[in-house]
Amino acid sequence: MGWYVYMIKASDGSLYTGITTDVQRRFEEHRSPDKGARYFRGRQPVEVVYTESHPDRSSALRRESAIKNLSRNEKIGLISHCIKSRRGAPVDM
Repeated sequence: MGWYVYMIKASDGSLYTGITTDVQRRFEEHRSPDKGARYFRGRQPVEVVYTESHPDRSSALRRESAIKNLSRNEKIGLISHCIKSRRGAPVDM
């Protein structure tokens, strides 16, 4: 089972970063008042804007920490780079 680092765009335009083994399940949990992160009290998760796979929890936690230490502009750059590498449209943050 692999681990993922993900970023979710919130209804106020902010970015939330976390780790999980199942991104879609965790996104749905964030949408529920019971299992979602405290971060989403007062704001709603809108969409998953970034994912990155990792072989184990330890490496996912290290990467999550590194991403959380990035500035907002650096995070947007990371998201944009990911989208461009997948040949998508530019991200509107």
